[in-house]
Amino acid sequence: MVGSNNADDAGVYRISDEVAVVLTTDFFTPIVDDPYWFGAISAANALSDVWAMGARALVALNIAMFPSQPEFFPTLQKVMQGGIDKMAEAGVSIIGGHTIRDKEPKFGYTVMGIVHPDRILDNTKARPGDALILTKKIGTGIISTGVKRGKCSSPVIDEFTHSMATLNKRAAEIMLEVGVSTATDITGFGLIGHLHEVLAASRCRAGIHAGRVPFFDDAVRLTRENIVPGGTFGNLKNYAPAVAWSGDVPEYEQILMNDAQTSGGLLIFVPAEKKDALAAALGKEGILAAHIGDITEGGAEGAIRIFVER
Repeated sequence: MVGSNNADDAGVYRISDEVAVVLTTDFFTPIVDDPYWFGAISAANALSDVWAMGARALVALNIAMFPSQPEFFPTLQKVMQGGIDKMAEAGVSIIGGHTIRDKEPKFGYTVMGIVHPDRILDNTKARPGDALILTKKIGTGIISTGVKRGKCSSPVIDEFTHSMATLNKRAAEIMLEVGVSTATDITGFGLIGHLHEVLAASRCRAGIHAGRVPFFDDAVRLTRENIVPGGTFGNLKNYAPAVAWSGDVPEYEQILMNDAQTSGGLLIFVPAEKKDALAAALGKEGILAAHIGDITEGGAEGAIRIFVER
């Protein structure tokens, strides 16, 4: 039912009139120094794709690549324990997996969930008039680079680690209770890239208010100091043809909105009349609910799709 044509968060295959399976996989090199939290973040990141499709995550398969030296094995155990604990928090069973030896550690999961075939939140379902609600701050890619260069304090590291390890499960449950058009999670292609994927599939445009986009404070500082990962600059270049920036949007905000995230929040496309109910329900649970923009009618194919003003 859903493949790779529209760059959706996960694939979907119909099993029956009542059940479709949702499948995704994701793994990466360490994003933080602490092995336990690396495992936890890897799990939260992989699970998010299933929830972004409107599905319920059920089971996972582990993917691990690690050095062959025995002295690394206690570290690998901590990585796996972080993943085990986060999957347990999500109510998801790890039923197997595969490991190979590699010089650089890599860790992640394949996740399977289920959804009713009529309730899939795929990239084609955004509609003009939808409000855009973002549930986590932006800037984890930039902060990760700052951490590697010794430019971040312990409180900053704790804040961005906690954000990445926080499950999007409750936010997804709330959006389904309220009723939304669709959703996506913000990961490697950044806020602009993942928004563009949905707009392209739905043949819509969007207006973004840069001043409403929540950034990590230290991500702003690091960006101004030009401590930015290559993937973020790659996104900025790749999506430039799809974005019209107003003259009052500073360069650092343009960079941040293209920052390559790990385990970012959900970007929820909600009908305008349900926006306040969604924001209130998320806020009641302590979940960020930033109204960063709105969807408008699409234009000619190939026209600029995202307008950003301060």
